[in-house]
Amino acid sequence: MRRVVVTGMGAITPIGLNVEEFWNGVKESKVGIAPITKFDASEFKAKIAAEVKGFNAKDYIDAKTAKRMELFSQYAVVAAKEAIEQAGLDMEKEDPYRVGTAVGSGTGSLQAIERNVKRLEEKGPNRIEPLLVPSMISNMASGNVSIYFGLKGKSINVVTACTTGTHNIGEAMRTIQYGDADVMIAGGTESCVTPIGIGGFASLTALNTTEDCSRASIPFDKDRAGFVLGEGAGVVVLEELEHAKARGAHILAELVGYGATSDAYHITSPAEDGMGAANAMIFAMNDAGVKPEEVDYINAHGTSTHHNDLFETRAIKIAMGEAQNDVYISSTKSMIGHLLGAAGGIEFITCVKSIEDNYIHENVGLREVEDPEEFSLNYVKDAGISTEVNVCMSNSLGFGGHNATLVVKKYTE
Repeated sequence: MRRVVVTGMGAITPIGLNVEEFWNGVKESKVGIAPITKFDASEFKAKIAAEVKGFNAKDYIDAKTAKRMELFSQYAVVAAKEAIEQAGLDMEKEDPYRVGTAVGSGTGSLQAIERNVKRLEEKGPNRIEPLLVPSMISNMASGNVSIYFGLKGKSINVVTACTTGTHNIGEAMRTIQYGDADVMIAGGTESCVTPIGIGGFASLTALNTTEDCSRASIPFDKDRAGFVLGEGAGVVVLEELEHAKARGAHILAELVGYGATSDAYHITSPAEDGMGAANAMIFAMNDAGVKPEEVDYINAHGTSTHHNDLFETRAIKIAMGEAQNDVYISSTKSMIGHLLGAAGGIEFITCVKSIEDNYIHENVGLREVEDPEEFSLNYVKDAGISTEVNVCMSNSLGFGGHNATLVVKKYTE
């Protein structure tokens, strides 16, 4: 099996518009949650979100190209640009048919849909935007990345709700392992802080309706009461090891394991016994050849909903067995909210940075678990930890019962 390494990363997040800004924000325990500014949310149950601030696509790509993309595609292309530049990938020296894309979005462009439903109602069907369909469909994130950078290899868009980013990175890994590509640009993107996005999740009672931004996204805390909708993109360059070495690329980490399962249980709730998520972790560790006691850190899905945090905790206990109390656990969503299809991409980047810096961030806002016997894991609280980090796991769980786990480790020859 061909080895797969990470050579570049790019991020657009509520606490930073590139990887360095994002990671500095993480180390500062910065919370990117604030009152919604993208529309008047005064009549909505949920009035706060983790919005991306200060982003203008024209600062990164030409204005004409940016204008033709919806926001989720802009996020994806800009994050991919950062990742490709860090990787030093020169497409003039590559076989474009050996470089592919796997960048997913859970929802595509809700903005385009909202805009054109209004046009339909107010002006009639003949005033619908000609490019509505190619603007709104979720595969256009991968499509636009492919077009912008001239990547002619496999271009896919795995859409699995909140598991989207993780599945895309995992499937990109498999693509390289089995020789279908030498390089894959992979991750997730999302931009659904819109009236229908906030309203829909609030009607589902999935969102926390508090207006206290410091107590809104608090995974594993006894006062957790729903997630906070976030937006952004996390994109990485995955590369076959020998290909990376041949061009002198700097290797950030090695992606060694991928596991995926389905709960086959409920459209929104994870399985109560945690077996689906547990098996995703077990499969990923088996794929990586890693034992539970070798895992230093788990970046939990940790949405701050009652069901997710409880059932994921049960899953971690099953998967880790006797090592369950020795592994550090935290959720990046405590700072940036839930980026849906982009969450897995950003959280994978967090794992790579944890390995690079030997640093594990805290669960910001975690004060007290509701049941110390049930929530007995080693959740990082009060401050981040500087410690040797060699192996990380990143979990994602999505509506529909999707589970996926990635295992990333410090690169060694």
